[in-house]
Amino acid sequence: MTDVPTLLATMTDRARRAASTLATLPTAVKAQALRAAAQALRDAAPAILAANARDMAKASAAGLSGAMLDRLKLDEGRVAGMADGVAAVAGLADPVGAVIDESVRPNGLRLRRVRVPIGVIGIIYESRPNVTADAAALAVMAGNAVILRGGSEAIESNRAIHAALVAGLVAQGIPADAAQLVPTTDRAAVGAMLTADGSSGGAAIDLIVPRGGKGLVARVQAEARVPVLAHLDGINHIYVDGSADPAMAEAIVVDAKMRRTGVCGAMETLLIDQAYPDPAGLVAALAAAGCEVRGGPALHALIPGLVPATDADWDTEYLEAIASVDLIDGVDAALGFIARHSSHHTDAIVAADEAVATRFLAEVDSAIVLWNASTQFADGGEFGLGAEIGIATGRLHARGPVALEGLTTYKWVGYGTGQVRG
Repeated sequence: MTDVPTLLATMTDRARRAASTLATLPTAVKAQALRAAAQALRDAAPAILAANARDMAKASAAGLSGAMLDRLKLDEGRVAGMADGVAAVAGLADPVGAVIDESVRPNGLRLRRVRVPIGVIGIIYESRPNVTADAAALAVMAGNAVILRGGSEAIESNRAIHAALVAGLVAQGIPADAAQLVPTTDRAAVGAMLTADGSSGGAAIDLIVPRGGKGLVARVQAEARVPVLAHLDGINHIYVDGSADPAMAEAIVVDAKMRRTGVCGAMETLLIDQAYPDPAGLVAALAAAGCEVRGGPALHALIPGLVPATDADWDTEYLEAIASVDLIDGVDAALGFIARHSSHHTDAIVAADEAVATRFLAEVDSAIVLWNASTQFADGGEFGLGAEIGIATGRLHARGPVALEGLTTYKWVGYGTGQVRG
């Protein structure tokens, strides 16, 4: 039987030593190592696909849902895309060492705020084996060591991806401990990571990033003694103002809900201004795209055949082809509704009235707010950040898609000429 606490303590201590090395590596060295890792993933594609086939067989026998199987499945295109993603990270601007700002005090002391790595990052994730490569690449490029704990359903795939990735990194002089994969599927490993705050004398994990379903994220947020960067729900709203162009509104609403229903950026609630000229047309467009519409009281009065929305619907992240929709009395009512029900992930307005849109963007307290664009743009790649490690909805450190810059912090550096306070 694996001694999980000792295992994690040893891994964390090794990661801390590797992080010290990574923190001072030149950008060119990290970039070359990631390009080598990307090539190693391409070379190992047959072994990765064979491992994934074993995972898929076990998952199918265990009765995993079609959506979960799709997230787990790898093919030649997905492996190639994963390798390309690692290579793309190598081409991103390195945030480490960047000067955020600089000032000179009246006594001549020059102060700079400089970006530095966070240190040791723990990633706890489910289903998607590509996270093994994405998370490791982002962490290493930002100068951090990473401890990866994937789900048991993807253990064979994760091991094959990790082995190839580390071989590429090591070939370019990166410590093997820079990216470690927890070797056990014992759930106690998650608990050990969540409590690795250094209070018992061992090395600490500096940040935990969960990637997975609501159950996993809720557990992490409830049990962690380590800072957590995450979002629990993606209850995203679109408010269609009375000034909105109907063709634009229809295209945005249908895309936001139906492009991919299972992603965290999907629209779950549609609020239509009572002054909008064709609410029935928006509902019909959603229904024609295959979406079940659950209507609030005002909309149900206009279109009686709809499934009535319950109170619980307004606080539900469906992640499937269902949307809650209602008529609402202008932007004031929309702002109040979103404040009560939003999960602070992504909320959008469709409007031609710039004053109304500007107010919406200023007053909605979400990590991402959009004007005349689909909520499905809530993605690090679409924001030009390259691969993302997750989306954060908290108010501290990082918000929205978290990529390289979100995996750094800063320190103050002072340059004196003999100043003393006296």
